[in-house]
Amino acid sequence: MIFVLAAAGVAGGASAQDAKAGEKKAAMCIGCHGIPGYQASFPEIHKVPMISGQGAKYIVSALTAYKKGERKHPTMRAIAASLSDQDMADLGAFYEANGGPAANAAAAAPTPPAQVAELLTKGNCASCHGENLNKPIDPSYPKLSGQYADYLYVALKAYQTDNNAQVGRGNAIMAGMAKPFSHAELKLLAGYLASLPGDLKTVPESRFR
Repeated sequence: MIFVLAAAGVAGGASAQDAKAGEKKAAMCIGCHGIPGYQASFPEIHKVPMISGQGAKYIVSALTAYKKGERKHPTMRAIAASLSDQDMADLGAFYEANGGPAANAAAAAPTPPAQVAELLTKGNCASCHGENLNKPIDPSYPKLSGQYADYLYVALKAYQTDNNAQVGRGNAIMAGMAKPFSHAELKLLAGYLASLPGDLKTVPESRFR
């Protein structure tokens, strides 16, 4: 499953200089993404995603999708609209550098229950998100392992949503993947993905100061 529409023309590597600039620009992000377990209320209550440890190109891809309105989220669109391409690149470099293996990253991935295994096969998730759903085949795709289950559930449902001015994600590939699933099946998938060891984390705000 691909959780973003890849942005064209995104620079590949993240330099230390970009990351240093991104650290300063992240002040607008830490109010939500710098608080472990912080909850958002739109379009329903869920934890804001962990983004430290995601690839720089994914961060840029996601912000670009918000800026273009392909990801419909009023707050994130307003923030992304204020960012230049350089701002996005700097933020991506910072969050990539600010990650690293989480405490449980070396743990063995739990074997999925039979029903979840069938759903993973049906969605062909590993074909894009890679080994253990933590090594995407393209850097503009996100790591999913260990991400909050309630966020993943909301994100997956967004790909099923059409003709809503406030909610939804415009990605034809992910829409095709998500729409055949019931909400109960998406919740099962999200719960399993959250149980996997991975690189994602929330670095508390004090680390940014």
